[in-house]
Amino acid sequence: MQVDSLEKLYVDQLRDIYDAENQLVRALPKMAKAASSPELRTAFEDHLEKTRGHVRRLDEIFRTLGHPSKGKSCKAMIGLIEEGDEMVKSDSEPSVKDAGLIAAAQKVEHYEIASYGTLRTFAEFRGDRQAAQSLQETLDEEYEADKTLTQVAEAHINVQAADRGPERR
Repeated sequence: MQVDSLEKLYVDQLRDIYDAENQLVRALPKMAKAASSPELRTAFEDHLEKTRGHVRRLDEIFRTLGHPSKGKSCKAMIGLIEEGDEMVKSDSEPSVKDAGLIAAAQKVEHYEIASYGTLRTFAEFRGDRQAAQSLQETLDEEYEADKTLTQVAEAHINVQAADRGPERR
């Protein structure tokens, strides 16, 4: 697709995040299973449900636009998930692994925050208040997920992981 208008760019970016969200739906269960912290596991499981809702919202936006719900390959998410997979497969000490999983997940959240902020702005510019509201709702949930991950990390995981380093032994 030649992206030669804001409308085409908007649809292109919607397709990108649609694929990203679908990749995340497949990755989050693996991350939850790899987490040793019950709080982190719950955070991943809760965000999986939110992510499924994000996909449904995007489906609705595509329907409203008259475009099929389909993604293009989101190369950024492929790379971010590969980084997360490295932590999932690592044999790190559990709290260190959890800290690494949080780091990987927050990179994903920040990518999504950037994407949804841009998409919301495009929708507003187009005068599509319904899509803008839907995209803002998802953006708010992404901020909340990032905040939750920070709280889980700061409450105990980072402290436990720091206690495992060679400089602490």
